[in-house]
Amino acid sequence: MRNAYSMKIIQTFRRTGASFRMQKLWLRLILLSLTGILLLTITLAVMLGPVPISPLTVWKIILSHFPFMGDRIEADWSKAQENIIWDIRLPRVLLGAVVGAGLAVVGVVIQALVRNSLADPYILGVSSGASVAATLVILFGAFSFLGQYALSIGAFLGALSSIAVVYILAQVGGRMNATRLLLAGVSISMILSAVTSLIVMMAPNEKGIRDAMFWMMGSFSGARWGNLVIPGFVVFVGYVFLLVRRRSLNALLMGEETATTLGINTDAFRKVLVIVLSLLTGAMVAVSGAIGFIGLITPHIARFVVGSDHRRVLPVSALFGAIMAIWADVLARLVLAPQELPVGVVTALCGGPFFIWLLRRSAYSFGGGNR
Repeated sequence: MRNAYSMKIIQTFRRTGASFRMQKLWLRLILLSLTGILLLTITLAVMLGPVPISPLTVWKIILSHFPFMGDRIEADWSKAQENIIWDIRLPRVLLGAVVGAGLAVVGVVIQALVRNSLADPYILGVSSGASVAATLVILFGAFSFLGQYALSIGAFLGALSSIAVVYILAQVGGRMNATRLLLAGVSISMILSAVTSLIVMMAPNEKGIRDAMFWMMGSFSGARWGNLVIPGFVVFVGYVFLLVRRRSLNALLMGEETATTLGINTDAFRKVLVIVLSLLTGAMVAVSGAIGFIGLITPHIARFVVGSDHRRVLPVSALFGAIMAIWADVLARLVLAPQELPVGVVTALCGGPFFIWLLRRSAYSFGGGNR
């Protein structure tokens, strides 16, 4: 009897081990596939435009700027092609990848933080605060002493100011309440959106209004190599930090009591998350404006593919987000060429139907099957 029981235990462990190995293999396959798709996406995005350029020329130009590679590649391209690829298209595509990956990662974590599958990176009022500062810069020349960095730094400061107010309002007896955090973010976002509309109405010229509205709907058109350093660094550091704390994020999904039982100081961890998420979102909004739906959609796609463990969801979401942002920008550039659409318009048109489907799926799943 004892031998039979022992055999059952051994078989259970073997099945568990086999399942774990299959999950690791599946994750590696997904990550490898998405990385390949991302490289292909970058190549196609750099190729496409008013002046089409072959993929071989694209990679020759890119590799020629790498250390120890330039002398080994024959320069059989024109100076105009090099300027288009290296100075205009590649920085824009890479900025789209960085912003898309960052928004996706923030979306994953914000949904775990407030335990709401319909939450997105802008739900805490970060984009509204950035929009107020950005419209002041564009329309009235605020922060002009900062020169070419006035818009980025002003938007970042506006984002941090708004999240500071939300952070204070979310405190209850020195502790942060997730519901209060959510409500405070929505309230501050509505107030700051109204302030932005008032500033736009007071604008002295029509061109300034168009520029402000274009920025608020999101765009990568101002991408330069110098614009990539700060958001790239912030997204990388934030991603590594969140990946290290993946077990704490998993515990948050199970509820505050369970997380506390597992030895996690949920209040302190929530405060740290709010600060990290604010820095991430503020850095991205400062360089691209508010681009919606990427941070809402990609976490759900990632969870559908690899489950809810943040060890798997975070990297898969980052890759999905980068790919989606790049293709949204490609469509924004080409649909009405030579004119350009805001990226936020493209993501809204593509993400809106998905959001509606998600709402109906949620109603079906939690409503007992009634359509």
